[in-house]
Amino acid sequence: MNLTELRTFLAIIETGSLVRASKAMNVTQSTVTARLKALEDELGQRLIIRQKSGASLTAAGVRLQRYAATISDLWQQARQETALPDGMQSVCNMACHPDLWPDLGARLFDHIRTTQPHIALSIWTGGQHDLTHWLDNGLVDLALTYWPSTRAAKLTDELPPDRLILVSDKADNPIRFDKGYVYVEGGDDFGRAHATVFADAGTARLNFGTASLGLDHLLKNGGSAYLPDRLVQPHLGNDLHKLKDAPVFTRPSYVVSRSTVWAGWPWFDDAIAAMT
Repeated sequence: MNLTELRTFLAIIETGSLVRASKAMNVTQSTVTARLKALEDELGQRLIIRQKSGASLTAAGVRLQRYAATISDLWQQARQETALPDGMQSVCNMACHPDLWPDLGARLFDHIRTTQPHIALSIWTGGQHDLTHWLDNGLVDLALTYWPSTRAAKLTDELPPDRLILVSDKADNPIRFDKGYVYVEGGDDFGRAHATVFADAGTARLNFGTASLGLDHLLKNGGSAYLPDRLVQPHLGNDLHKLKDAPVFTRPSYVVSRSTVWAGWPWFDDAIAAMT
């Protein structure tokens, strides 16, 4: 088994056929077929079912997919860390939920960048599933997230919680029964509290999975939504207005780091303290 065979396997899955995989990898279809056969022979399992309609995974292929993706990602990280820029001693791979990047994520990134000039930095953004996968598989060293870790191999530091405030493009917008209200995902606790407080207000027609998408919608189309205070501050008084007397909710946020990495970072406590 080699990395090229695994990447060819992943390309077949991503494109849905051997023909499209060959075009994506800029090799002949016979090359793709040979790489797949070599991988299947080595594992002793059929991985891909080839049909006129495309390629589909066998049960063995489904099991291999997760490991193949992790191996490919780890190789990319290994290449990065073994080819550090001149003067760099190590690399910090940092992940962040997209809604935590404005202010909190950017502040931590800038703090490390300015106080640790010998450390190379990379930043990835993703949802909770991505952040957990990257941490569990060693692809990132730390993650800014809304979900604390319960595993002993990770360390969790609590950050200032988000204040979720109701904002609108109109200062006199009603708190309840606004036809332009959009629901923005704010975690399970927010969902339960919101349902209790606004039990009589009906269901929002539009829903967004991240606050950044909800904010973008309000700025372009108007309406109202609960959004993090730090995210909307630059727009308050201009494009958006905080609605008075509306309930305010909070959403905890955290930095989760792998304990083995953290142990080699004597500066990390100061970096977290600078954010709180």
